[in-house]
Parts: sequence; C-alpha cells; structure tokens
Amino acid sequence: MGRTGLTRRRALAAATAAGVAGALAGCTGPDSGGGGAAHPSAAERARRAEAALRRRSAAVSGGLLAGYDEALGAHPALGARLVPLREAAARHVAALAPRGERAPGTAAPGEASAGTAVSGTASPAPAGTAVSGMASPAPRPGTGPFPRGVPAEPGAVLGELAALASRTTAAHTAALADAPPELARLLASVAAAGAAHAYLLDEGSRA
Repeated sequence: MGRTGLTRRRALAAATAAGVAGALAGCTGPDSGGGGAAHPSAAERARRAEAALRRRSAAVSGGLLAGYDEALGAHPALGARLVPLREAAARHVAALAPRGERAPGTAAPGEASAGTAVSGTASPAPAGTAVSGMASPAPRPGTGPFPRGVPAEPGAVLGELAALASRTTAAHTAALADAPPELARLLASVAAAGAAHAYLLDEGSRA
C-alpha cells in the first residue's frame, strides 16, 4: 500500500510539473505578448536595422530622382542628357528599398539592379510621368531639390544637379560604416554611380 501511494504521488508531481512548464511556455509564446515578443533576437534586430538603413538610403537617392524629374519638367530639352541618369537613379531607389517593399515612384524592388548610367539615349519626359515604367510624383512648390525653383538657365540646372549628386554620393559613402556586407556592396556601387552622375552633370554645366 505504501509503495502504491508513493508511486501515485510521484505521478501526480510529474504531471503537475509538466502542466506548469506548459503554462509558462504559453505565457511567453510568440502570440502571448510576453517576454519573448518584447526581446527580439539578434537576427531580428539586425534585420530591422538593415531595413531602416535601406529606407534612409532609398530616400537619399529619391532626392536625386526628384531633382531629375523637376529639371526635366522645367527643361524638356535636357532630356537626352538627363533621362538616362534619371532612369539610373530610379533603379537605385528600387534596389535600395527594403526587400518586399515597393519604393515610391519606382519599379518593384529586385526588378533592376544598381548601376551607372553613362550611355544610351531616350526622349525627354516631364515630371511625374513614366520613364521605362518608373515615375515619381512632382514635388510641391517650395520643396524638393530646388526649393527656390528650377533655375532658368540649363547650365545652372545641371550645376545644381551635379552638387546634389555629389551630396548623394557622400551620404551613401557615410552609410557604409553601418551596413552589412551585401548592402555595403550595393551602397558602394550606388555611390560610384552618383560620382559618375556628378562628373557628367558638372561637365554639362560647363559646356
């Protein structure tokens, strides 16, 4: 009788321990809002940090893209010079956007990769219209890369765009320090492309 009672007590204790363990697991599960959800893993923190850096970098290239759109809207005759650069800037924005997110005014991320645009010709396109399936909205007056309005002289427009491309390159270069390897390589490529844009635009402003 003593042995039977001892066996039953052990079985009851084991069942109780199992029930407590199950309750604790339920309290900290992913759907409970407990401690597990409040403390993301290192991999999740890294993923969020990369996504935030990608958004900031896409916004930086988006400023250059908006500059091209404003310039083209005011000076359609510059289309042969600016449209190829504008298309490249749109690809940069799309490539930099976080995976699975569509960058505003561009093709879906992953449809084109970053690269320089130093060749090719295209017809001019006004601001807010599609260029090879990509478009960005026309900025409100007093905002964007030309807050005082697009200069009337084409050479001055190209000079301001060259300065904007240089600032874009500097921003992407500075972001390299916080980027994981794959994103760092992309940022370096986009920065190099921005430097090429700045050179071509500056040469055009002097012509």
